[in-house]
Amino acid sequence: MNHLFRDTALVGTLASTGYCVVAIWAAIRFARTPATPTPSSPDLPPLSILKPLKGTDPQMYEALRSHCLQNYPQYEILFGISDPHDPAITVVEQLRREFPDHAIQLVPCERVLGANGKVSSLAQLAAVAKYDCLLVNDSDIRVEREYLRAVVSELQQADVGLVTCLYRGISSATMGSKFESLGISTDFAAGVLVAREIEGGLRFGLGSTLALRRSDLEAIGGFEVIADYLADDYELGQRITKKNLKVVLAHAIVDSFLPAYGFSEFFSHQLRWARTIRASRPGGYAGLLLTFTLPWALLNLVLTRGAEWAVTLFGVALLIRIVMASTVGKLVLNDREIFRSLWLLPIRDLLALVLWMGGLAGGKIVWRGETFHLRDGKLQRAR
Repeated sequence: MNHLFRDTALVGTLASTGYCVVAIWAAIRFARTPATPTPSSPDLPPLSILKPLKGTDPQMYEALRSHCLQNYPQYEILFGISDPHDPAITVVEQLRREFPDHAIQLVPCERVLGANGKVSSLAQLAAVAKYDCLLVNDSDIRVEREYLRAVVSELQQADVGLVTCLYRGISSATMGSKFESLGISTDFAAGVLVAREIEGGLRFGLGSTLALRRSDLEAIGGFEVIADYLADDYELGQRITKKNLKVVLAHAIVDSFLPAYGFSEFFSHQLRWARTIRASRPGGYAGLLLTFTLPWALLNLVLTRGAEWAVTLFGVALLIRIVMASTVGKLVLNDREIFRSLWLLPIRDLLALVLWMGGLAGGKIVWRGETFHLRDGKLQRAR
């Protein structure tokens, strides 16, 4: 039995180290692939940006303001509010005062179309949007000035049905926030890039950016058909690809401002994320076990009682893990904090394993202050 455990730990170490190598290769390939050239302004279609709001986020005004500074010929921004007393309304009104010439509209979204309130709002925003090109992103997303041009350029390519973007986490001062930012730059983005290579393209979207045509949205049944799903970005991508359209990862990288998580809040948020992935992609969730490079290498070291070859293998695994984190974090995401945060990587990787095990069992999650149970990826309110 001891031999079995040792062999399992060795195989896990080798497999997860190999995953790091694949992630490095995938990151370099993406970084070296030229972005689609941006057409001239007359060839860019008008665009509707849909933003459901609920409460306020860190640096929310800065994030929303970045969408008003776009180098794009014609677009509108629709903000959806389900609560007439939501504090986000004040933020939008401030934005309208600063940019009086912009098409900024506050849209009441009072109907409940499903358990996912964000998607309910999106369906109501889409109904009043003027334009055929739609773009959705979260309220904590800050974008560069050429963002819309980069995203829409990809959407105009043949057979493209959905465009999405990677993002880097901008952490607050708390350790929980720093751990989440580090995970985004070294685990999450790497997983997206690897999936893009081994699956022959993406089959899911990311909430940081979802750009699509109204006709394609209507062809899959509109936002209404995913109003009960937690992972609405994943479901949207899945349905788009089933229409023989591509999901494309644009070269625009956006910022996501992270809250000042305490450890319990960090754990709760990560557990929700883990259970969402398990519900949406059970095969992919199981495969995550082979991405825990440092925990596997540490287990191998313990089970071999510090054998010289196991110490060497641990050193190799640690080096490759650091190279992978640095390649994805700096080369692809241009995360300015990545090198200062690398000392936290071993702790973050051990926490990731604990969270994976927590996500393996149970379907209870806390989201936007409410408690739900996940059933086949759908949200059911807890009673």
